Amino acid sequence: VQPPEKPLESEEWNRLRENFRLPEIFEEVMLNSMIRSNSPIDVAKSLLTHVAKRNGDVAYSVLVKYLTLCVQQGQVSEIRDVYDIMKVRFKILEIGAYNLFIKGLSNSDQWRMALTLLEEAKKIMIPSRTSYESCIKAASCHQEMKLAFELYHEMLAKDVVPTLDVLQSFFDFSRGMKDAELQKELFGILLYLRENQIYPHKTFMRSIKLWFESISGSKWRGHLTNIKDSGQCPVCNHQLEDSNLTEEEYNNLSERIIRDVIHGTDTFRKTSPQEFEAFQTFVENRLPFDIVIDGLNVSHIKPKKLHCENLLDAINCLAKDNVRLLVLGRKHMLMNSSNWKREIMKEMQTKADFFFAENISEDDAFLLYATLRSGKHCKFVTRDFLRDHKACLSDSLTRHLFRKWQRGHQIVLKTMFFSVFSQQPAFQYDCVVQTTGDTWHIPYKDVFEEKYSYQVPRKWLCIQQK
Repeated sequence: VQPPEKPLESEEWNRLRENFRLPEIFEEVMLNSMIRSNSPIDVAKSLLTHVAKRNGDVAYSVLVKYLTLCVQQGQVSEIRDVYDIMKVRFKILEIGAYNLFIKGLSNSDQWRMALTLLEEAKKIMIPSRTSYESCIKAASCHQEMKLAFELYHEMLAKDVVPTLDVLQSFFDFSRGMKDAELQKELFGILLYLRENQIYPHKTFMRSIKLWFESISGSKWRGHLTNIKDSGQCPVCNHQLEDSNLTEEEYNNLSERIIRDVIHGTDTFRKTSPQEFEAFQTFVENRLPFDIVIDGLNVSHIKPKKLHCENLLDAINCLAKDNVRLLVLGRKHMLMNSSNWKREIMKEMQTKADFFFAENISEDDAFLLYATLRSGKHCKFVTRDFLRDHKACLSDSLTRHLFRKWQRGHQIVLKTMFFSVFSQQPAFQYDCVVQTTGDTWHIPYKDVFEEKYSYQVPRKWLCIQQK
């Protein structure tokens, strides 16, 4: 439907509606089209007036579409009018309408009303991330940083995960401000990145650097660098945190994972208790292993090669210096097929121990169990990020230890152009934001990634106080 270019009278709207194939949804389709082509507000308004005359009122869904157009164009007085109409007509608004009202008002001089609406929304739901972030940006923009941080902490308390965009905005808006409290809050964001193993992208990293350098009187200077394999920073010569856990930390983590994750409720959704018991017996009789491999995951590394060839290449790459390998496979790998050749499977079984699980089993629990039971030296190979298991660990200290253990024990296989694989070893130092008080080291990525990745950045921002 092509929206008209100027407002129409009721008869003209009626004619268009009658010629439309499904007249009962004409208004919604027309408004969608107006949103797409960003039609003038008075054209949309003339449609609403026509609907109100014809039906005596305007449906909720039609008002929300009109509101979308108003927000898109920043028509603040119209947004206020729609709010007044909807509050009188409907007892409760849903999250979509609140998002639109808050977004539309927070970008205007009526931004405080957006805060009032956020409070109103809280009475019936947990507001969305968009609503929180619109209000945070509005408060920051008007230099009300205390208010912005209150909203940020409230968001975290309700498990609403902030975007990197809003975290970056805190550093952008705080540049040059003299306030010890504010400084503490921004350090808190850096520790949030550490806690959640989040790597800022290049533009976010630059905002952090500029903010540090704008703090008057404290002489912070930032430099971009690559950390040596030894873990030493070439700029300030500081040694980064070791990625190894202490004996006590390792034992605690191992106990917790085996208790919470492996014997918790989530494992047996995709595997039977009998199968897991058989696996435990298998592992206990053959301990310890040096490397545990998620066979199915690794077999897909090079899409153009046979799955069994990929896995054989990986085993050959890892099976050096008499290391003991355990490969977690699936029973279908034993059925001679185009992707799983029997002779190649036999060859692999001379180089590594194999455990073949049912075809529907969840690998992660097996992988974690075998690796942790083998001891601190044992590494594992998968391209997964093991994200779900972090959620099963109830306290933040254990989650932190899990991530730290993962960073120090996950081997990443990279496909090379000529040779088959190169092994990116687990790091000796810990790849997370870290501080000694007068230095900060922040790992960052070149590009923004919405998905968390197991690949650790090689680039760092070193900030030191001169």
